[in-house]
Amino acid sequence: MSAAGFWRERRAHLLEAFLVLNLAALTGDIALAHAVNGFARRAEWVPLAFSAVCGLVLVPLTARSWRRRSLALGRGAVCAFGVVAVAVGLVGLGLHLESQFLRERTLKHLVYTAPFAAPLAYAGLGSLLVMNRRYAGDPGWAFAVLFGALGGFFGNFVLTLCDHAQNGFYRPAEWVAVATAALATGFLAALVLLGGRPRRFVAWVGAVLALQGVVGGAGFAFHAWANWQARTLIHGAPVLAPLLFVNIGVLAAFGLIDLLVEGGGDGVPQP
Repeated sequence: MSAAGFWRERRAHLLEAFLVLNLAALTGDIALAHAVNGFARRAEWVPLAFSAVCGLVLVPLTARSWRRRSLALGRGAVCAFGVVAVAVGLVGLGLHLESQFLRERTLKHLVYTAPFAAPLAYAGLGSLLVMNRRYAGDPGWAFAVLFGALGGFFGNFVLTLCDHAQNGFYRPAEWVAVATAALATGFLAALVLLGGRPRRFVAWVGAVLALQGVVGGAGFAFHAWANWQARTLIHGAPVLAPLLFVNIGVLAAFGLIDLLVEGGGDGVPQP
């Protein structure tokens, strides 16, 4: 089987594996984030438990679906988990905003509230899970994935801006992450609006996504080093946050690869 044939047959399975592993991996991220205040509210245990259950249930289910080459296997369960993930994300958004911003409604309280954009990761992953199972063979699959990545990079832009504003952008290098997330948001928005044309622009978007990986890796190293010097992990810089650049970049790469494989040479999927 050619590489293009393998991609056409397995793209939905590969994307689902990526999404499910991300949901399961959020267990560690949530554990670190909510440990800052010692899980002060009982509701803070909900996303932790949900991510753990996703790993226990969806990872084996996705593996069975891969082995049997069937997206019909367990479709109802996967879509149900996707819907619950969206609900968890939206409720989490409300709870994070309610912590300070909805009480005072000022820019200061927006910056210093709990990272309000973070729970939307559940909403994005959940909606893509449902889309992937229901519309795996649709010609618009690539653009649905790219739109999800666009939302992810915009959320990462807001998250990075607010996070670094808390220390007044103490180091000038902190602006690099904000600019990089804004760059990815702009390029992906243009790609979606242009309908994947032309192929050369698709290549430019690929270069921008590669830059996200470099910045994400460097940010992880900087955060880890800062925490090492401060001898803290829970109360230091969010060590996993920069990896969002890498993670969302990989998600966008699914859409880009599909444009190139299915585009007939011009980067546009054929109906």
